[in-house]
Amino acid sequence: MKRFLLLFFTILLQPFLSFSQELLTLENAISTALEKNYAIKIARSRESIAHNDNTRGNAGMLPVVAGSTQANFNNNSVNQTFFPLGSTTRDPLVQSGVHNRNSTSGVNLVWTVFDGMGMFATAERLREIEKLGKTNVEINIENTVAQVAVAYYDIIRQKQRQESLKDALDISGTRRELAKANYEVGTTSKSEYLAAQVDYNQDQAALVAQEQFLRNSKVNLNSLLLRDFNVDFNVPDTIIFRKDLEIAQLQQNLKSQNPNLLAANQNRKIASISEKEIHALRLPQVDLLGSYTYSTLNNEVGFGVKSSKNGSLNYGARLVIPIYDGYNQRRREQNAKINTIITEYQENDLKNQLLSALERTYIAYQNSVQLFDFEEKNLKIARQNVDLAFERYKFGNSTAIEFREAQRNAVASESRLIEAAYNVKVTEIELLRLSSSIVSDVK
Repeated sequence: MKRFLLLFFTILLQPFLSFSQELLTLENAISTALEKNYAIKIARSRESIAHNDNTRGNAGMLPVVAGSTQANFNNNSVNQTFFPLGSTTRDPLVQSGVHNRNSTSGVNLVWTVFDGMGMFATAERLREIEKLGKTNVEINIENTVAQVAVAYYDIIRQKQRQESLKDALDISGTRRELAKANYEVGTTSKSEYLAAQVDYNQDQAALVAQEQFLRNSKVNLNSLLLRDFNVDFNVPDTIIFRKDLEIAQLQQNLKSQNPNLLAANQNRKIASISEKEIHALRLPQVDLLGSYTYSTLNNEVGFGVKSSKNGSLNYGARLVIPIYDGYNQRRREQNAKINTIITEYQENDLKNQLLSALERTYIAYQNSVQLFDFEEKNLKIARQNVDLAFERYKFGNSTAIEFREAQRNAVASESRLIEAAYNVKVTEIELLRLSSSIVSDVK
């Protein structure tokens, strides 16, 4: 009776139990990762710094105004005697605790109005650095999407392997029960029953090991999503991939959209602009100068000026002409030009590497698609062979070894099919990443 009630409530609650785990879609996983990923947050913070630095003031286009004030206090002691002046003799001057006070306040302005066009080159460089910050954010976003997608489909792969091993275990269990029944009625030997038991135990061990692989894959994805490693969830049962990717379109997208290549191009532009900045140091610099000073004096010594208040307005221009600096300017210009050439080499090298990686990945993609089609057909044959071998084994027309071999071939064939589907998906994701289409096209 208790067993019946337990079975009844299990069936009754099954719909609710099946929804106890979260069904995590790839879209939700990517959305969570993009929101929490540290690399993206760091890249966006650096982009904010570059945005803050991109100002006219930082480029040196605006005047610099500084104010200053200073106050001085003196405590003096005076003991002075004087020479006679004609018939008049001045009494000695003896004082102590005499306080003198003076203060000076002012405002100074320096405005560079010409520096060989260096300030305009600096402003252009700051704009390119801000663009580079945005590009780095795109790079981190695309890399994160690719990592999450690969980890997500790895879970589906491990889940499919688990289901395959469960089916194999069910078949081994049926074979074990059949061998046991035949042994008990005396139609087969005990060794055959024990062999069936050993094979069942091996399949059970393989399933336990596969469950660990599946848990590890979920931990890996939870780590990318920056959430509790032990959070459990469900994923779909199948890997759906595309077969319509064309190399010509992928190459075109890579050349025009790949953010890594775009960042290399921006670094080359920044190096070229830096050349202009350094060349500007060779030309004269013109500054407009202005200042206003206000000073006060309070003298208690008893001679000289007793008190005063003075204001002074000064303005003018300053011309600085570089003449000779030990050939350091020429050295800086040569190094800047070499650095620009280096960035050109780096851009061309990166472009070559990316196109090469795209070509290799596309070859792997095509090969994986062909292998999937082949293994899909092969699995159908292997399953038919298992069914046929099992029927023959039931009626004693084949040995346990022959049946076990058919079963192993089916499991191996299904494993290869799962790997082929996963490899197609992984290469598809990489092709989309290289062509900078992953954010919009990954599914």
